Amino acid sequence: MKKRRVAVLSCPPEDAAADLRPIEGSGADDELAALCKAVGHPVRVQILRLLARKNACICGDIVDELPLAQSTVSQHLKVLKESGLVRGDVDGPRVCYCIEPRTLRRFKALVGGL
Repeated sequence: MKKRRVAVLSCPPEDAAADLRPIEGSGADDELAALCKAVGHPVRVQILRLLARKNACICGDIVDELPLAQSTVSQHLKVLKESGLVRGDVDGPRVCYCIEPRTLRRFKALVGGL
């Protein structure tokens, strides 16, 4: 079985603007719970680590990096995208996945506020 090459492109520049939303209160608690749910599966944590390690968009299948079926990886990516932790930009017939740094910083701030 021939392994596909995974195209790597640079991620779009991150938004460095400060996030001044509160880290306590019911809205922040709901946001933290939703983000925790998104990273509440070991495969999604692996995907986040992979994307952070590459520090670039990965076009094509992340399946080559994980011992899972395409449909399983796609479902996990969908959850991460819906949470805002991962961005998926269309690049022709492929999707380019990147960590969303602003959301990751927010998640860290919310956890730090516990």
